[in-house]
Amino acid sequence: MNDERGGSVEGASGPLGGEGRMESATEAFVTYRNLLFTVAYEMLGSAADAEDVLQEAWLRWVSVDLATVRDQRAYLVRIVTRQALNRLRTLGRRKESYVGPWLPEPLLTAPDVAEDVELADSVSMAMLLVLETLAPTERAVFVLREVFDLGYDEIAAAVGKSPAAVRQIAHRARSHVAARRPRDVVSPAATRDALLAFQQAVETGDLTGLLDILAPDVVVLSDGGGLKQALPRPVAGAGKVARLLTAGLVRLGGAGASMEPVQVNGCPGLLLRIDGELDGVITMRVEDGLVSGIYFVRNPEKLARVAEEIALSR
Repeated sequence: MNDERGGSVEGASGPLGGEGRMESATEAFVTYRNLLFTVAYEMLGSAADAEDVLQEAWLRWVSVDLATVRDQRAYLVRIVTRQALNRLRTLGRRKESYVGPWLPEPLLTAPDVAEDVELADSVSMAMLLVLETLAPTERAVFVLREVFDLGYDEIAAAVGKSPAAVRQIAHRARSHVAARRPRDVVSPAATRDALLAFQQAVETGDLTGLLDILAPDVVVLSDGGGLKQALPRPVAGAGKVARLLTAGLVRLGGAGASMEPVQVNGCPGLLLRIDGELDGVITMRVEDGLVSGIYFVRNPEKLARVAEEIALSR
């Protein structure tokens, strides 16, 4: 049975068998693996769940008759999107019982991700939090259209909607995101400058210095997942945030604490270590040269992938 693009439906089996068929399937999957991981991660905000989605996608891919697939990239993206949508709905139920604020799982990324400004913006903590406010299908449509530039027909096949419906969903999702995302894409250099100023002020306990770089309405979110001490709710306002960072939740500049500048989700970030042990990841949202959002992930279950760089692509 074939779909409208001439590709077989998931689960079909073809005439080819043996090593040749498996080698062809493996070669195609490996070729697009970084892309597929990026699609799943942007839809889920969780690298662990993205990896599970890729495993599920692989099991479906190896049962497809490759001779009937006209566009392997589009077909694989479709399989991953469908699996990610299923997982996204499960994640929504999980988050309802999550202890404290939920933040996306941070990734240590290679420098080439930062060089792709649109990709870096799409995987930034600030953007992933905006995507969290979309319904599952809206999120899938937005990611596939705005980040990966898929056609409406391809997206329609991936999400099970008509092209006309997908156009409407895309328009609605764009408007929703535009109202909530940072006004401008900030250069990595500007973010790095703000991050280094933040690091210096925190390490020296310079309250005045912190106030100089914090936006008046800055918000700090921390995610401990019930496993590490974290803020039970967001804290807003430059004064409150500055005092919190210099003497609050974790003494970031205290004895035994060190901060290492790294690339996190395509943007400058900091690894916080306490007595040499990784304690958390700090990333920021910068607007007009001031820090407007601080995201502090301490949940140890979300720190496994900051040990080595993750390859992302589109």
